[in-house]
Amino acid sequence: MLGSRKRTKKLDDLMARLRPDLSRESLGVGPAFPGIAPNPLLSSAARKRKAELRAGALALGVLVDWREVSSDGSPRVVLVLDVETPDGTAFRGIADEDLTITELTRLAPGQTLPVRYRPAVMDHYVALARDADPAQVQGLYDRR
Repeated sequence: MLGSRKRTKKLDDLMARLRPDLSRESLGVGPAFPGIAPNPLLSSAARKRKAELRAGALALGVLVDWREVSSDGSPRVVLVLDVETPDGTAFRGIADEDLTITELTRLAPGQTLPVRYRPAVMDHYVALARDADPAQVQGLYDRR
């Protein structure tokens, strides 16, 4: 894979120039954050990450901000969340999600949402836990 790091760096630079609101600095994450994929359906790393997040650990995230990335079909948004894990670890999480119009209109800063994260990786990526058992989510709320 000759030059793959160069291409990745160029892609990150291009995304930062095209969408400064999606840069690492504006999202509030560190330099280790891999960035937002321009089209996650075309990125094998993004597809693999989504699959791992679906089986990830459950935590609670407080919505800080959100940014619409595209509106082809259903709106794709990047959610910025302050996540607190059951063991007390806190970090800034980024969820790249396709939402319905109804879900999009219900977003409000300060809203608490169940999310899944990968404890072994801790790379700021999270996913909304739409399949979470309500009893488990309530248990997380009660532990706070």
